[in-house]
Amino acid sequence: MRVTYARSAALAAASHEQRRSIMAMKLNHVHLKSPDPKKTAQFYVDTLGATIVAEIGTRGYRLNLHGLTINLTTFVEDQKRQQLYGMEHFALDTDNMDDTLAKLTGNGARVLEQMVSNGRRICFLEGLDGVQLEIIEMKS
Repeated sequence: MRVTYARSAALAAASHEQRRSIMAMKLNHVHLKSPDPKKTAQFYVDTLGATIVAEIGTRGYRLNLHGLTINLTTFVEDQKRQQLYGMEHFALDTDNMDDTLAKLTGNGARVLEQMVSNGRRICFLEGLDGVQLEIIEMKS
């Protein structure tokens, strides 16, 4: 029993240490690259209610999307690492799936896949510059 108890205590201590280090992390921003940052910024303003917080020099914009900071720029000339347009996806909750989808598709987004998971409707769309959006219906 002592070995089991000692091992459990060690695992609990390691687990506590992992939780402590994870708690120090938080999301800072999502960075999207676009050949036309102004057009892409306006897309997020018009369809999802983002606000333009600042211009980032002559390269792009900083947006606030319901608490999520999005940096939106074109390619940076002096950046050494590889640059690609877009990203995989980001997810947003909505309390009105039908209106949200109508607004997105009415502004050029394309539905990729729809499903139901845990009783909630989920829709993946392709927005501007190939960025995928996941829209998740809030539980009522």
